[in-house]
Amino acid sequence: MHTDVNTLFNNLWENYLNVTPSADKIHDLLGSTQKDDIINDHIALRTFNIEKVGLEKLAAHFLAIGYKECGEYHFEAKKLYAKHYEHSDPNQPKVFISELLVEKCSPELQAIVSDMVSKIDESAVTADNFLYSGTHWQVSTDTYKQLLAESEYAAWMSAWGYRANHFTVNINTLAKFDNIHDVNQALKDAGFSLNTSGGEVKGSPEVLLEQSSTLADEYSVTFSNGDMSIPSCFYEFAIRYPQADGELYTGFVAASADKIFESTNAR
Repeated sequence: MHTDVNTLFNNLWENYLNVTPSADKIHDLLGSTQKDDIINDHIALRTFNIEKVGLEKLAAHFLAIGYKECGEYHFEAKKLYAKHYEHSDPNQPKVFISELLVEKCSPELQAIVSDMVSKIDESAVTADNFLYSGTHWQVSTDTYKQLLAESEYAAWMSAWGYRANHFTVNINTLAKFDNIHDVNQALKDAGFSLNTSGGEVKGSPEVLLEQSSTLADEYSVTFSNGDMSIPSCFYEFAIRYPQADGELYTGFVAASADKIFESTNAR
């Protein structure tokens, strides 16, 4: 497992950029000329609640480099469970890991997921590169569509596997912007499509966190029976507000996160 947090996030970022070309353009748009004011608030990773690859297996990679478990979240409608992790150095990105509760899904979905997970070598899960290793299987476009009809989350995993589902611009540190509405307007003016599920801005100053996100880039995936362009990853934007003690809120808001998941829905 990685010993260095910066190396891990650099590798996750490069892997994410490969299928999210808009992220570089957004950096140019939001960052000042120095480019050092774009700080990553958090990343999100997806998996299945199957012992071999469950949330805890992904979390182990972060616990080994100074992260600790901080909060848990339930998404009943989407059949997901999640936890978030924070590093002992508050300047390091937070990590949000979710897992699909496979047993709550149809027998057909369970069988497909079980088959995909069976293709993963046990040793791959603890390898340095597992968190950005992509898929360890190949499904057909028909299987992808079958999963999509029941769970966008499962379909996304079948096509993209293990990688950062999104990175997040920390608006609090931007030199050119001081609120989420101006960030959203700049993105729209530049031609980016935003996730409007639950409104363009999810959350509020009252819940100490406001979030927005682009819709995922469309990117071509090679399935077992040919190529198809589907949603890949997206970019999120977050601004955090101070708690009663003056410290910025570091958690997540389940109602908002629920809508952020929909950034990878088909346009």
